Amino acid sequence: QLQASGGGLVQAGDSLIVSCAASGRTFSNYVLGWFRQAPGKEREFVATMSWNGFTTYYADSVKGRFTISRDNAKNSIYLQMNSLKPEDTAVYYCAARTQSTVATMISTYNYWGQGTLVTVSS
Repeated sequence: QLQASGGGLVQAGDSLIVSCAASGRTFSNYVLGWFRQAPGKEREFVATMSWNGFTTYYADSVKGRFTISRDNAKNSIYLQMNSLKPEDTAVYYCAARTQSTVATMISTYNYWGQGTLVTVSS
């Protein structure tokens, strides 16, 4: 129901946009978020946005470099990643939360995409 895309191999300092398209149901009323999992590490929170886009929250590690956005008409969510660093290398997952408040806890998200790999070379 959530399909992430746009990952790839980039160099440090480059920019990349990853996208996530929803199907099967509308997610326009859901909180949407991005998470990532680096090799050998646990999945971690990256960014989240309320259903209307008025509230966003970012992990400290990406604040000022990443921007989350959504297009409810397209049932899609995006993550603009600038000034990428090798430590940003991970599989990026989109997720949806049925409750109306933004959250960072993985366990509170109800729907997950399959992930897209972003590799940042030094």
